[in-house]
Amino acid sequence: MNSNHRHRPRKRFGQNFLHDPTLISRMVKAINPGPDDTLVEIGPGEGALTLPLLRAAGRLTAVELDRDLVEPLAARARSVGTLTVHQADALRFDFRQLAPAPPARLRVVGNLPYNISTPLIFHLLACADVIRDMHFTLQKEVVERMAAPPGSKTYGRLSVMVQYRCAVSNLFRLPPGAFRPPPKVDSAFVRLVPHAEPPVNVGDEQAFARLVTQAFSHRRKTLRNTLKGLLTEAQISAAGVNPAERAEQLALADFAALSRELCLSSRET
Repeated sequence: MNSNHRHRPRKRFGQNFLHDPTLISRMVKAINPGPDDTLVEIGPGEGALTLPLLRAAGRLTAVELDRDLVEPLAARARSVGTLTVHQADALRFDFRQLAPAPPARLRVVGNLPYNISTPLIFHLLACADVIRDMHFTLQKEVVERMAAPPGSKTYGRLSVMVQYRCAVSNLFRLPPGAFRPPPKVDSAFVRLVPHAEPPVNVGDEQAFARLVTQAFSHRRKTLRNTLKGLLTEAQISAAGVNPAERAEQLALADFAALSRELCLSSRET
C-alpha cells in the first residue's frame, strides 16, 4: 500500500497494526493454517496477518469494527482467496454463528485491541466448545497473567478462569517496533486450546465464576474474609482449603472444591 494513503490508526479502536514480516511469518507458522480450517480473524486491520493466512487456507472470515478498513482489505484479498468481512464489534459478535458442523470447530486468531482484550477473551471463552484453538497478540503482561501458576504475583482471576477453559502457551514476545504506531508496552503471542473436558469439576460454572471473582476482589485478605457471604470458615475448611490462605495461593483444583461446597450449601438453604 502506498504510504501516503495508509490508514491512520485510531486510538479509540485501539489500533496498532502489525508490520514486521519476520514476526508475522512466525505467527503464521505457529497457527499452521490448512485448507480445511474455519479461520476467524478478529481485527484484521490492513491485512498483515490476513493475507498470508488466506494464502494458506484459501478462505477466512474476519470481524472488523472500523468500517473504513473493510473495503480496502476486501480489495487486497480478492486475488488471494475468499474473504468474508463482518463489520461488527467483536465484543458483541456471536461467534457461534460461524461455527462449522461438528466435529470441526473454529480457529480464532487476531491482533486484539489491548483496551478490550480481557473482556473479549471472556466473551470467547463463553463459546469455547465450538473453538479448536485461539492465537492472539496481546499485551505481554496479560499473557503472563493467563499463564501464571499459583503463588506468583501475576496469578489472579484471569489465570484461573482461562486455565479452567484452556491450555495456555506463551509462544514468543513482540517488541513495540513490530507495530504501527509502536505501543508503549511489549506484546506476546499466545495459544489457547480449549479443553475437551474441564480439568476439574466446579459443580456450577456460574457459581465458580462468582466465587473466583470474589476471592480475588481483595488480594491481600485471607479467604475467611474475602469469601464472607458466600462460604463460612467451616465450609472453606470442609472443602479442604485453609481459610487463612489468600486466593493467589490456591490451585485450580482448590477453587473447584470451594465451588462445589458453595453449590452444596446453596442446595441446603
